[in-house]
Amino acid sequence: QLVESGGGLVQAGGSLRLSCAASGGTFSNYVMGWFRQAPGKEREFVASISWNSRSTYYADSVKGRFTISRDNAKATVSLQMNNLKIEDTAHYYCASLHSTGPAEVARKGFMDYWGKGTLVTVSS
Repeated sequence: QLVESGGGLVQAGGSLRLSCAASGGTFSNYVMGWFRQAPGKEREFVASISWNSRSTYYADSVKGRFTISRDNAKATVSLQMNNLKIEDTAHYYCASLHSTGPAEVARKGFMDYWGKGTLVTVSS
């Protein structure tokens, strides 16, 4: 089970930190990723991190602004979002993929488990 938290309303240029708590299974056996879906748009990849945090992968649209991290001891993955833009407004989903490969394996969205999402709204 994956449960996201940390969404909310923020002004453009501001920051938010999303968290995802995992339960069940061995967390360190999974690549973790964040995806988002804006109203009227398809779900898109945001960021991912390998099981040992040695590799991370970002969508071009968030590179340099967002940082993904994980704590295997606490079975959590986080997404620090800085310099938020209006176009970052979306439901954000945490997802896991059973893999010990690099973070990039998650970019196509073929994940094993998904959370229910948390809403991020960026206002002008």
